[in-house]
Amino acid sequence: MITEELMQAVKRLEIRARRRVDDMFGGSYHSAFKGQGIEFSEVREYQPGDDVRSIDWNVTARMGRPFIKRFEEERQLTIVLAVDCSRSTGFGTIRRSKHELMSEVGAVLTLAAGRNNDKVGLCLFGSEHLPDGKTLHVPATKGRLHGMRIIRELIDATPGENQEDLSSVLTEIGRTHKRRCIVIVLSDFLSGLNNESEPSWGAKLRMLAQRHEVIAMQFTDPREFELPRSGVLRMHDPMSGRRFLVDTGSRKVRDRYRAQAIRENELIVSTLKNAQIDHIELSTGQDYADDLVRYFQSRGSRR
Repeated sequence: MITEELMQAVKRLEIRARRRVDDMFGGSYHSAFKGQGIEFSEVREYQPGDDVRSIDWNVTARMGRPFIKRFEEERQLTIVLAVDCSRSTGFGTIRRSKHELMSEVGAVLTLAAGRNNDKVGLCLFGSEHLPDGKTLHVPATKGRLHGMRIIRELIDATPGENQEDLSSVLTEIGRTHKRRCIVIVLSDFLSGLNNESEPSWGAKLRMLAQRHEVIAMQFTDPREFELPRSGVLRMHDPMSGRRFLVDTGSRKVRDRYRAQAIRENELIVSTLKNAQIDHIELSTGQDYADDLVRYFQSRGSRR
């Protein structure tokens, strides 16, 4: 339901995200996301120095003198934001939750794509207002109203009670997007960690990366790696839903917690690396702007 409060929240986030786009990116987004192919531009008469492989033999035979085909970069791209709203994304101990940070980054990417004349779509999963196992798909297109629709969906989403199966969502994205696009997965990637050699979503991610260009944006919180020394705490495991008491005054407990968190994170990072996709980590404990710009600049220089 679209309420006045929701629209005010959308407007505030849009203003904040537009300022970020203005301040941060400049040409870095454009250079990072250039066209992925080429498209036909025109036929013109051959000039010394032109590549003979570009000669259009049909026109050359018709005109009696050589002509070549000219091609230009295919500028318009399709960006699909796959946003995880599972229970674990509601966690946050600094300024905001991982979900709130995802929403702002998603809004910034939406506005940057619009400014770059790219199409942008949304695949939102795990939200409380969606039926179990269901995914919200907003088809990729352009325009300010469309961008506002995506921002509204990001704000309106609420981390759900169940930890959504990321592997099934990746399969669904591959099935619903036939043409090659850039899929940016915004998630903490904590689902599917079952003490195996790789998360359950690892194979599905590699399959998706064979057809599309995939970028993994991993969202973390400092308290996921380090417990405070504050005595006995009542904690909630977002993966299992269990609640229990933990003595954080015990160094042994803190060390065991940190070691387990590092192991899980190393498994996530290694799985993303094995899939040969770009990976960027964004933390609720610090401003995301520098990390995002640094990634865009690095990507632009590689291309």
